[in-house]
Amino acid sequence: MSNNTFIRSDIRNHPSHNWSSMSFIKKAYYALRSGFVWLASFAFFFPVCSFLVLLGAFIDPRKNDRPQRWLFRNILRVAGVDLETRYSPGFDRERTSFFVCNHVDIWDAFIIYAAIPQFVRGLEHESHFKVPAYGWMMRRFGNVPVPPEGNLAKYKQMMKLTRETLDNGVSLIVFAEGTRTRDGRVGSLNPGVGRMAVQFGYPIAPMSIVGAYEFSKKGDWKLFPSKITVYIHDTIETEGLGKNDVEELMNRVHAAVARPVDEYYGIRTDSNVADRFDRRPHRSSRQPL
Repeated sequence: MSNNTFIRSDIRNHPSHNWSSMSFIKKAYYALRSGFVWLASFAFFFPVCSFLVLLGAFIDPRKNDRPQRWLFRNILRVAGVDLETRYSPGFDRERTSFFVCNHVDIWDAFIIYAAIPQFVRGLEHESHFKVPAYGWMMRRFGNVPVPPEGNLAKYKQMMKLTRETLDNGVSLIVFAEGTRTRDGRVGSLNPGVGRMAVQFGYPIAPMSIVGAYEFSKKGDWKLFPSKITVYIHDTIETEGLGKNDVEELMNRVHAAVARPVDEYYGIRTDSNVADRFDRRPHRSSRQPL
């Protein structure tokens, strides 16, 4: 996204948008810092997460959820993220739901898991399960593989696993854009999650990750200290909807997800997002589980 798009000076002056104009010393600092953060995060994540995933084979994962949230929150702290979550008054914390969120970078999973006050898993592209070590952990973790288009047998298996997961009271995270953003804004959403929500009769809870593009972006290994705010919007019911309502449903979801992101970048919207949320800060370290 071009700097000309930004209105707010604090975003325009963020180091992630001023790399080319930085001094050599500042560039060296951020490069060394990023390398250290990546090494520290990997060293922290893989041993601890592997232990917790293996522990799930002997202990109900729901009872093991608190240590996993602790892990993700502390990895974000190590990386320099100041995380805050704001809940809309119409968000139902108790309802099993599809959490539909914008996709910024690989750190999104840590951000979302630290923010959602429920036991959740995710729909994840099948190719990710083939990545050494990571793929094994995600399979053990309980994420649902999403196959490429055209494989009917795998598609039916995905639908079966999705329904079983929801019926067991486990909410699912969905990056409905299908790819990471290239400019910080929210792209079009795949209607598949809307069709599943209508077919299975589960609501959608839209989510917005705001500020993560300044922390880490696709195609750039550098990490910059950043404030990230997660907005969890009103739960959207799907009861009584049919297949002809999916397009309107997804338009409503997209509007909810995109609005805080656009407002963050100074792009005019029809209303102020902050006015509709609990204005008390919900820091990730103090969230109820």
